[in-house]
Amino acid sequence: MAGKRLILEMGQGISLHAQDATQAAVRAVEDALRHSSLALFGTCGLSAKDMAVKVTVGVPRPEEVDVAGVAAVLPHGAPDVRAVVGGLEAAEPGGGAHLIATAAVEAFVEDQAGKWRKG
Repeated sequence: MAGKRLILEMGQGISLHAQDATQAAVRAVEDALRHSSLALFGTCGLSAKDMAVKVTVGVPRPEEVDVAGVAAVLPHGAPDVRAVVGGLEAAEPGGGAHLIATAAVEAFVEDQAGKWRKG
C-alpha cells in the first residue's frame, strides 16, 4: 500500500444466530469506523477521498466473506479488503455458535514530510 499510514482502528462484529461471516465482518468494520474521526484530514488540508483504505477482517472461514459487500460500507477512499483466518466461534450450550469477526481498518495518505512548517 502506497503512502504513510495515518489511521489504524480496530473493531469487532458478531453474527449471533445466522453465523454469517460477511454480516460479522461488516459489523466489525462499522464498529472500527465508529471509533474514528476524519477531522484530521481537513485540519491538515487533505481530502478523505484521496486516502487509500486497507481493511483486514479475521473470521474462522474467510472464504465465506463477500469482500465487495464489506468494502461497500466504507464511506471514503479506495478500499482494499481481505479476509483472513481469525475471529472466533463461541459455542452455544444448546447447539449452534456465534460467529465473531475482528477488523483492522487502516487509512494511508501520500507522505506529507516536508509539506508542513513549524509554527
